[in-house]
Amino acid sequence: MIGFLKGRLAVKQPPMLLVDVGGVGYELEAPMSTFYGLPATGEPVSLFTHLVVREDAHILYGFGSEGERRLFRGLLKVSGVGPKIALGILSGASVEDFLRIVEAEDVAMLTRIPGIGRKTAERVIIEMRDSVQKLKQTAPGGTYTAAALGAAPSAQSEAFSALIALGYKPPEVARLLKSADEPGLSTTEIIRRALKSAVKS
Repeated sequence: MIGFLKGRLAVKQPPMLLVDVGGVGYELEAPMSTFYGLPATGEPVSLFTHLVVREDAHILYGFGSEGERRLFRGLLKVSGVGPKIALGILSGASVEDFLRIVEAEDVAMLTRIPGIGRKTAERVIIEMRDSVQKLKQTAPGGTYTAAALGAAPSAQSEAFSALIALGYKPPEVARLLKSADEPGLSTTEIIRRALKSAVKS
């Protein structure tokens, strides 16, 4: 099992990352909570990882902190929750936010995340109650310093693609991006503001 990667960030295209480790490129999928703390492309990066083995593919997931990985692994144990939904939860809420949601039994907050219906949200809260105390021991937990990302001309289009990949429908994405329609914003900042808007709406 690959538990940790340390190398150079070659590509970041939410939700996909490519990390160059000694000339070998490792492709990973990561939640937006991890993307917010990534350095610029070409800079050194360290990520905790989790490998999911399926019949048709081996998929490596990357996380900026041990707390994020613990939450991801805990969510995978919940019936009806797969890697895509687990990534969606981590993209829509930080580890600390998720712990508060579970403690408050805030089903409505979880159902605002794409792919999570009321029954799934209720199962997540019930089955994750026992894990909350263990997760608290690792939160908050960033393993690197967040680096401001330079805005690119295609930041809005990259954010659009990332939100689609997270499960939002195009009309909803267009609405959410209006809340982050400011010149000079990086892709990750646009996504961050859009997701905050989604949770509030």
